[in-house]
Amino acid sequence: MTARGTDPHAIDGKFPAPQQHYDVVVVGAGSSGAAAALGAAQAGKSVLLVDENPVAGAMIGTDVPYFFGGRATAAVQNSERMVETVFSNMPWLEPVLEAGAEVLLGTCAWGIYRNGPLVGSLPGQVVGLADSERSWLAGFDQLVLATGARDLAMAFPGWDQPGVMGAKALAMLLERYDAFAGRRIVVAGSHDLGLETALLAHAKGIEVLAVLEVRGAVQGTPELAAQVAAAEIPILCGTHPVDAKGGIDGIEALVLSNGATIACDTFVMAIGLVPMIELIDAMDGPRQFVPNRGGWIPGESVAIGFAGNCAGLPDTAFDHCAYRTDWMQALGGACGGDTIICQCEEMTLADLVGVQPPRYLERSPAMQQRSLSSLLADGPPNQDQVKRLTRSGMGQCQGRRCRDQVAMILAAEANCPLAQVPLASHRAPVRPLPLKVIADWDEGPEMRAGWDVWMGIPTQWVPYADIGTPFEEENRRRLGGNMSL
Repeated sequence: MTARGTDPHAIDGKFPAPQQHYDVVVVGAGSSGAAAALGAAQAGKSVLLVDENPVAGAMIGTDVPYFFGGRATAAVQNSERMVETVFSNMPWLEPVLEAGAEVLLGTCAWGIYRNGPLVGSLPGQVVGLADSERSWLAGFDQLVLATGARDLAMAFPGWDQPGVMGAKALAMLLERYDAFAGRRIVVAGSHDLGLETALLAHAKGIEVLAVLEVRGAVQGTPELAAQVAAAEIPILCGTHPVDAKGGIDGIEALVLSNGATIACDTFVMAIGLVPMIELIDAMDGPRQFVPNRGGWIPGESVAIGFAGNCAGLPDTAFDHCAYRTDWMQALGGACGGDTIICQCEEMTLADLVGVQPPRYLERSPAMQQRSLSSLLADGPPNQDQVKRLTRSGMGQCQGRRCRDQVAMILAAEANCPLAQVPLASHRAPVRPLPLKVIADWDEGPEMRAGWDVWMGIPTQWVPYADIGTPFEEENRRRLGGNMSL
């Protein structure tokens, strides 16, 4: 049989080399990322250190990358002021700059690309970067991911109002942004994260009304518990919220499981953290995983390494999974079918369990007959499948508010361990980019020339390389329809 020819209109070999190439690119300028960048620069390597903070105000409004919960002040809209504030609150960056590394704040990494089974057109391995004005690719020999961790969010009635936020987001607004809008807060969780969050807020002059603990005793270290007691912050054990009452500016009070009501403007979830692995999960091509919590990843053979919390949270004897399950059962027990689970798509608990599409889409009679139980009859729950059917996790926040709790709900409904439910996969770009940034792409004439004729209908398309060959008829036979060009 005649062999297929090489398509002259393919993009292989037509991507220009990136204008910038570094020996080492470090993503994340926290203490671990800065240590990695400093070590590489001191070793004589060309280094780029990027950090997405300060995040643009519009992005903060979509709870990316942290669960900000509508409690940032208007100061975050002033990008120049934010860059100055963030840099001044990150003194560990000065030695990195002095060592000769290039540092870019307000710059996110949205994708990693390497040639492999699915990609063969790149001039080399690259990382996609973007700021508020443009997007570009930077080449690298070695990449260190120090992207940190984000908050675990959990739904309960009223949690979709402004004022419900995460502990990492609160720490970012207090410590780096100086832009927290709340005044009276309640913290969920008495493990170390919750106690540290309460102490940080107290030190910043925020009134901490209570720390709520779903279990019958404080879960954090005695030292932290003693500091919280010394600060006269009450810890209410065996207690969790069952409703958040709100007004025009968001929540105004929490109704607790013990029947009490606490007037507050912010409820901070400090139940747990989740490593941010979106970049590596969305990457195509071969991978080399070299977890390292200490900083610089040595060795020329290592292409991609990890530093800090994205490599895995510190090991402790505390059973984090059981603790999160206790909170999920308590908060979930307060939820009704109309409780929002996915805020972006307005997907309710009933919609999720019923495996229904969002309410803005038509629900045919056949769709209305399906349910999670019918899916589970075919095998273990698969979050990617549920995501495609319901769009939960497909909104602007890209699942940061719902991905983990949806997995926990699926595990509970299937009566199986959480570890058996694969989390929904990630796809680049792992940060929501404005269209003006995505469109700002300068393609060369060789890339623009000779695009296939494309009418928007798959059955009308034949690859150029198949025109005039026996494969043209093969395309017609397999796809059907009028495929003349």
